[in-house]
Amino acid sequence: MAPASPSARPAAATRPRNRKQLIVDAAGRIFSERGYHKASMEEVAAGVGISAAALYRHFPNKYALFAECAHVMVDGLVAALDEVPSGAALTEVLTAVTRVTVAHRAAGGVYRWEARYLDREDRRGLAVKFGRLVERVDEAVQREHPLPDARLRATAALGAIGSITMHRTSIAGRRAEDLLLASALRVAATDPAAGLPGARPVELPARPVPRTRRAEILAASVPLFARDGFANVTNGQIAQAVGLSPSALYRHYSGKIDILAAACLQAAGLLAQGVERSLHEVTGPHDAVVALAATYVAYSFEYTELNSVAEAELAGLPEGLQRPVVLAQREHVAVWEQQLRLARPELDPRQARVLVHAGFGVVVEAGRRLRWRDSPDRREAVTALVVGALGL
Repeated sequence: MAPASPSARPAAATRPRNRKQLIVDAAGRIFSERGYHKASMEEVAAGVGISAAALYRHFPNKYALFAECAHVMVDGLVAALDEVPSGAALTEVLTAVTRVTVAHRAAGGVYRWEARYLDREDRRGLAVKFGRLVERVDEAVQREHPLPDARLRATAALGAIGSITMHRTSIAGRRAEDLLLASALRVAATDPAAGLPGARPVELPARPVPRTRRAEILAASVPLFARDGFANVTNGQIAQAVGLSPSALYRHYSGKIDILAAACLQAAGLLAQGVERSLHEVTGPHDAVVALAATYVAYSFEYTELNSVAEAELAGLPEGLQRPVVLAQREHVAVWEQQLRLARPELDPRQARVLVHAGFGVVVEAGRRLRWRDSPDRREAVTALVVGALGL
């Protein structure tokens, strides 16, 4: 039998030139959806269609891959702004940021919530890069809107844009870009000291007083989870904080994951109570949205640690424990969406939902900028920025 001709032989498999980028993209999506500790190298390899051994040829361990994902997103934003001429209009500056953020929506949430798992050197490097980003936006904001708190407004505008990475509302990329850009521009133009017509004092539920051992364990765990990340906190640390032996914890919770679930449910419950109180006797959708914004801001300042744990660690809960928290969150967003659409009838449900999340993003980044130092003036300023983001 004659040997096969060269043209008849199967072609050798070729490695994609951009395989490393494909790995980083897949890893960013998985880390964003599942959290750093719950994600695995095997999942990432499967997402790219390669073996785990091939993945380890590019990245020696999960941490190296995780750090690369965090840096790539911020590097992309900085590079996009480097291409914008110095002195460019604010619209041009924010357009560059919005395009990159929307294009990398699926993987962009890594930096916002998972950065606490980075080591000190990587955190410092990312903070420097993000600082350059804020500086560039701040310069444009000051030129076009010379109002108080330009840096706060710049940071909040970036929070509105970055919010698209933190939810899964289905919306076309171009529509998302247009919505987020307009929202960020409004935030940048908002005077946070101007006050809000129709705003009322916010009455939040009282901070829960731990009156049982179970409640004491929950209260002691939340600051630990917020500071170190759920995965890094041990039963021994929790037990020590409440003066118990580690084995005694199991008389009150079947495991550490159940403490986290209780924290997430407590956060959802406190927010729901606050919303119910804020909307009592409110007339008109505009005032209702302002009340919702003021309540969410007050809740975020009052329960900063609890809220950060609930937002950052929810993805790590098993589906059965996660579901009631997710349903509560959806119900909360639905209240906002309904009132915002009544106030702005031109919005469809998806547009309204994207803007609601933009408002949440404003609170996160503005609160971080203020280091969550609480005062009535700071609450009012952030509330005004949220209302600006929503376009009221």
